[in-house]
Amino acid sequence: MDGNAELELRHLRCLVAIVDAGSFTDAAAELGVSQAAVSRTLLALERILGVQLLHRTSRTVTPTTAGVQVLARARHLLAETEELVRQATTGHTRLRIGHAWSAMGRHTAEFQRRWHDRYPDIELQLIRHNTRTGGLAEGLCDLAVVRVPIDARRYDHALVGQESRYVALAADDPWARRRSVRMAEIPRRTVVVDRGTGTTTTGLWPEEDRPAVEFTQDVDDWLAAIATGRCVGVTAQSTATQYRRDGIVYRPVRDAPPVPVHLIWRRHDPHPATHAAVALLADLYRERG
Repeated sequence: MDGNAELELRHLRCLVAIVDAGSFTDAAAELGVSQAAVSRTLLALERILGVQLLHRTSRTVTPTTAGVQVLARARHLLAETEELVRQATTGHTRLRIGHAWSAMGRHTAEFQRRWHDRYPDIELQLIRHNTRTGGLAEGLCDLAVVRVPIDARRYDHALVGQESRYVALAADDPWARRRSVRMAEIPRRTVVVDRGTGTTTTGLWPEEDRPAVEFTQDVDDWLAAIATGRCVGVTAQSTATQYRRDGIVYRPVRDAPPVPVHLIWRRHDPHPATHAAVALLADLYRERG
């Protein structure tokens, strides 16, 4: 390997062009350079890597064993580079909204429809990521819908609405025949809780009258545990809307405190469409509850 030379993207593009075009002449035409320039660039790449990459005859060009491996990595790196450039140049034409469980609940479809009508040039993507910030801390989204306590030192936020609490039950549970349940009744049961992203903690009940708790890792495990009938779940209305399952029913908890719904975003790097998203979602919660 030539330690004094640096590998550049143009070297990789040249290799890919030669293999895809099938000849140095056609690769030169595709790249808009001379055939001599293509030969020099390939030789430079082989010198940098210290291996022969292509078998050349008067009629064919085929990768060597090393060339096949380098070619695969070259295609991957070039694709990653193109994606990096695309995101940097078109990032503001796409808005990614993360969520841990249930997006905007019963407002999700209407939010998507109105967003498309009002902002057709800004593609909306909803991303589910099972963390407390719905993927914001991981860099997977531009803002996130959260229903858990917020780190206000790290993120800006806006309260967009509130949701009622529901109890999730197995369909054959005796409570499933009722129209609603009271908070004071729930400690008689085992309550299944997602300790990472769920909206329920034992702090909802007096210290002397708290339920037994079973922990799960995400909404699918939470639903599976409830379906067995050995425990119940307490959750926001959005879960009841988004996760309708055979074997599971939801009933209102009529005297429970509501669940606040916030949008959060990075304080020092807000997406230009952040406030439009806040206004639209807040309008939907005001209109529809």
